Amino acid sequence: MPRARYKSLVDAFARDIRAGTLVPGTRLPTHRQLAATHGLALVTASRVYSELEAMGLVSGETGRGTFVREISLSPGQGVGQIAVAAGMVDLNFNYPSLPGQADLLRTALRQLALSGDLEALLRYQPHAGRPHERAAMARHLLHRGLTVEAEQVLVVSGAQHGLTVAMMAMLKPGDVIAVDALTYSGFKVLAETLHLEIVAIPVTPTGPDLAALEQLCRHRSVRALYCMPTLHNPLGWVLGLEQREQLVCIARKHQLILIEDAAYAFLAEDAPPPLAQLAPERTVYVGGLSKSVATGLRVGFVVAPAQWVPALERTIMATVWNAPGVMTAIAAGWIDDGTVLQLEAQKRQDAQARQALATEVLVGLDYIAHPSSYFLWLPLGEDTRADQIVMALARENISVSTAEPFCVSTLVPHAVRLALGSVDKSALRAALLKVRWVVAGY
Repeated sequence: MPRARYKSLVDAFARDIRAGTLVPGTRLPTHRQLAATHGLALVTASRVYSELEAMGLVSGETGRGTFVREISLSPGQGVGQIAVAAGMVDLNFNYPSLPGQADLLRTALRQLALSGDLEALLRYQPHAGRPHERAAMARHLLHRGLTVEAEQVLVVSGAQHGLTVAMMAMLKPGDVIAVDALTYSGFKVLAETLHLEIVAIPVTPTGPDLAALEQLCRHRSVRALYCMPTLHNPLGWVLGLEQREQLVCIARKHQLILIEDAAYAFLAEDAPPPLAQLAPERTVYVGGLSKSVATGLRVGFVVAPAQWVPALERTIMATVWNAPGVMTAIAAGWIDDGTVLQLEAQKRQDAQARQALATEVLVGLDYIAHPSSYFLWLPLGEDTRADQIVMALARENISVSTAEPFCVSTLVPHAVRLALGSVDKSALRAALLKVRWVVAGY
């Protein structure tokens, strides 16, 4: 096919998609049908669709065909983007809050203003945090089942920064890191930014397929494993002790670095010990106070074996020099006076109430969730496309996410994740009723 004619066909498809003539979810002709209709070689027809896919206008699905994508929404359907259109009910991004938290902050700021230590907060801090703040976080981690020395704790600017520090310090571009096939979207962005090769571990209803992980490690030079054993995002599982011990056995056998993300671990009561407790010699444990206290409190912690601490500390220096002094001082004070534990308990109750509401409203829909989590995973029917559901809900002024931002495998499941923690319960009930109505209609 002459180049001008081939390009004109790509341009014609693109024009019709952008104009709305070909609406989102439209199934395009098969490669063979396209080739026969336009007198093309099959390889050329495939190239037409490849270019459209590269432009973000279509998506090809094995065994189903090629479909027009929804292009009026940004990639990822807003996950990781704080801004949501005015008037939209946000079931996309979690920023749970409780009444009275602003008053807690006012009190903390007044107390800080009267302290004799205020001037010290205007100066650079030690890269890993001041000793008494690191000690406070070590004491807090006892409530997570993790016993560590203060010298093993490094203060960072939130859990996302903690993941950045861990991956920059312990890995190099080109390293292979194994991860659940569905995982935290922020990890994906970070791994791609650091030029790491992500390989997917199949998931089961109760956790990652550890036999598949074993096989993967036999055939690939896997350097690290990123995991969320306690309250997985987005699938909500909590790995049992036997699963954790099996995972640790695989890690030791294949010399894996374990990067344990505990951002939501505070929501799970009576969870088994963290991987960092079971395999302290090879685990970097990352957590923070954004979800348990407030998203604006950008204070987190990284726990690592003593021999890895200098590399992690250098990476903190290279990225932010030190965590914000004022925020860290407030966080340490709230740990010491019991405020953090109180807020965590209240948020567990809040999340449980929201899950109970979802159970009541979404009756009849087969979704996946932990009873104390702030989100749920809703797989869709075999013939239901996630982008159609997202757009239908957007027309009802509800913002949700597809599976795409969470998926690291080649086949993206048709599912949506609903974040339950960002709106009041009356608005949540109304929004979930609309979700049920829209999904049932497809």
